[in-house]
Amino acid sequence: MTPPRARTWGRRGHTPVVRVRGRSWRRWSIAAMCCYKQGETSRLIYRPRRHRKHKGKGRDSLSWRDYRDLAVRAHLQLKAPIVLVWDNLNTHLAAGMRQYADDHDWLAIVQLPSYAPDLNPAEGVWSLLRRGPLANTAFTNDDHLERTLRRGLRHIQLRPDLIDGCLAGTGLSLTHHPTTIRGDQ
Repeated sequence: MTPPRARTWGRRGHTPVVRVRGRSWRRWSIAAMCCYKQGETSRLIYRPRRHRKHKGKGRDSLSWRDYRDLAVRAHLQLKAPIVLVWDNLNTHLAAGMRQYADDHDWLAIVQLPSYAPDLNPAEGVWSLLRRGPLANTAFTNDDHLERTLRRGLRHIQLRPDLIDGCLAGTGLSLTHHPTTIRGDQ
């Protein structure tokens, strides 16, 4: 419920102030996958989850099972094998997730190097959300936050060029170009 800060306009000498309710024990987690396949339209598949818990009780983030379920849904939607390229979040490294990938030939996992968010296209999605619909918004309640999140993610989903831009921002590509060394001739 705490809004991210972003630049805005205001009268000279008068700093705009947005009042928000205090920090909340309510929490949202979102898992998203940028899906790329040579010759096809890029896709964004996501699952938001509202954590309704009381302070000190229960988990307030996604578990490896939530990520597994997202990968299964993506596999069913895309009707293709999945290669997950993701960061070193502890739930991504969980033994249960690794075992699940080992047991299913349609799922392969590639870990990004530690502390390399610039190589993760999903970070581009979060950046688009923070700079767009979530910027300078004081959410009145959980439903307002949920509507804004879903609207922002849906906007990105409907714009494959934005999803392609998230991959381009990493400097990575879908094709492998072998390096050849040419001798002087």
